[in-house]
Amino acid sequence: MAATAAAPLWARGPASYPPPDKELMAPVPGGRAYVRINGRVDGPRPPLVMIHGGPGGTHAGFLNALALADERAVILYDQLDSGRSDHPNNPANWTVERFTEEVDSVRRAVGVPRWHVLGQSWGGTVALEYGARRPPQLAALILASPLVSTRSWIADANALRAQLPSDVQATLRQCDPPAPITPACEKATDVFYANFLHRDPATAAMKDYSRLHGGAGFNPKLYQAMWGSSEFVATGTLKDYDGEPLLAKLDGPRTLFIDGQYDEARPTTLGGFAARVPGADFAVVPGAGHSIFSDRPEEALGILRPWLREQDRA
Repeated sequence: MAATAAAPLWARGPASYPPPDKELMAPVPGGRAYVRINGRVDGPRPPLVMIHGGPGGTHAGFLNALALADERAVILYDQLDSGRSDHPNNPANWTVERFTEEVDSVRRAVGVPRWHVLGQSWGGTVALEYGARRPPQLAALILASPLVSTRSWIADANALRAQLPSDVQATLRQCDPPAPITPACEKATDVFYANFLHRDPATAAMKDYSRLHGGAGFNPKLYQAMWGSSEFVATGTLKDYDGEPLLAKLDGPRTLFIDGQYDEARPTTLGGFAARVPGADFAVVPGAGHSIFSDRPEEALGILRPWLREQDRA
């Protein structure tokens, strides 16, 4: 079944973002995670928690989803060693298992008995692992542009690389590990990102928020340790990750797969994963790259809002 978009909410996001109604440092395995909440966690609808990508990213990519706080609490947090959370920078913490355990630690700290869980990109990996456990506190699961398996991710990245100009392709091939990262590599990678990651530049509001509230921001050490230095070759601890068997453990009627039209996680691949989960919904955000909530927030939230309402009634 395919989810459909409702009327647009915002065009590229608001002029500014509301301050959190509540902030806390939640105890999680290995340290404390920064959490911000907008809306009432004890309201009539289950809250939505959103798990950011990376590894090593921050919650800032979800700011446009704060619009949903008019009808349910929206909970954003930075994973350990990212953003405004503690930074012990202990590689022993950098495991799929620990990041999955972190999710329920945040839930307990916030005091939520039941919630919807959305994970995007690497956060989709964490959400997949969490959802496959079928915790009773999980109302519904949204896998947004998720890393389901490294082999499928690399296959998608290489298929998309083949669509770029021939000179950019040649440069990127020369930059595959173990080759060193050069300015030419960074320039060619930026071309890939402009097509498939961020298709629109960050808004002034997003830049202002990141500057004033971003904390330590992105953690490249964590990213390189778990993934590597290239979009096209995984050399970190996730190089052999395979979450595809977990698809069979998901609660299909309560699962939504969603990605962008030009996403790094290609719709043809993600749609195939969704088809393996009986009863799951699948939606594509038109015009968006991987950063669906930044590129096309009105379309992304236009899909998510009615789908969550349906899950509230289920």
